[in-house]
Amino acid sequence: MKAAVYEGPRTVTVKDVPDAKIEHPCDIIVKITTTNICGSDLHMYEGRTSFESGRTLGHENMGQVVEVGSAVRKVQVGEYVVLPFNIACGFCKQCEQGLTNYCLTMQPEPDLAGAAYGFADMGPYQGGQAELLRVPYGDFNALRLGEDAAERQTDYVMLADIFPTGYHATEMAHVKPGDQTIVFGAGPVGLMATYSALLKGAGRVWTADHQPDRLRKAEEIGAIPINTAEQNPAEVVKEATLGLGADNGCECVGYQAHDPEGHEDASLTLNGLIDSVRFTGDIGVVGVFLPQDPGGAEAQGEMEAQGKVPIDFGMMWFKGQHMGTGQAPVKKYNRALRDLIAGGKAEPSFVVSHELSLDEAPTAYEHFDARDDGWTKVVLHPDGHGNGHKQ
Repeated sequence: MKAAVYEGPRTVTVKDVPDAKIEHPCDIIVKITTTNICGSDLHMYEGRTSFESGRTLGHENMGQVVEVGSAVRKVQVGEYVVLPFNIACGFCKQCEQGLTNYCLTMQPEPDLAGAAYGFADMGPYQGGQAELLRVPYGDFNALRLGEDAAERQTDYVMLADIFPTGYHATEMAHVKPGDQTIVFGAGPVGLMATYSALLKGAGRVWTADHQPDRLRKAEEIGAIPINTAEQNPAEVVKEATLGLGADNGCECVGYQAHDPEGHEDASLTLNGLIDSVRFTGDIGVVGVFLPQDPGGAEAQGEMEAQGKVPIDFGMMWFKGQHMGTGQAPVKKYNRALRDLIAGGKAEPSFVVSHELSLDEAPTAYEHFDARDDGWTKVVLHPDGHGNGHKQ
């Protein structure tokens, strides 16, 4: 089968690799019809993680089941399914509490927790930017889709990661109807956090970034854009709230945050939120931060290379703010969000800028990594069909 394989920093090739196959009676095999390039894929693409050369990328996947293991009871061949990026067993201490993002069974390293497809330090699992994907514990991990799945793939594929992840940011920030919320980052996850806050009925949502094309997307769905190349987000929000600040905020950028001139500063968005959010407000952090950054010393400093970020903790403590962190437990939200899509209440495909074939993955990575104008979200179709139609 063909797959998009990481060959080293800023090098992805599409090549033949061994077919995915059943390795355990609970496995299923999915023919991938739609798979996304995620902003967090770029950390690996740029060589800023421990991701090994030769592995297949891709953790935002959906497709059609083509084979099931002998112990699979629910999922059937022919069904369309979307796959949470978290790979979970469903029966460990963490999974029993709904914390599938920190499953203890699927992570082979005893001092780590959590697993994912095609992701650094998240187990040996291959990614779904390929024609086929092996899905462990298919009955537990696969979310079955309805009759409109083939025609609405660009909506449903967002359930694999960015829609639940953006929603999780608003959950950790305790966004409620009427709240005034600020989101740092207008990439795909930031746009989903913005969208989720609006779906929850937030009174005003500001979205801060310095990429004009992404800010236009935020404005299109009803947010107030803040161009950080021209305005200080904290000043904008305080001026609009009698000096109080936002009720809550979401961090959707991560450790490679940088200013409009390109200077990296892992503390940039965190300190921006501490400044922008009011006393006793809540902050949800879903942007990726890692304990080791292979390129961190050169890009930022020795401290940042070890995942140590100098945030304004004194001000955060003084303001009595609360901060939630970590990757999203996708299964906690994906069923309800699926039903919002099916019911016509949510259309997360608004973020999609490009639908391409798998063969075009190397070019797509180049454009997405360069933040070229208009490349807000790339969707790949390994079977050559998008939303039920030939591309």
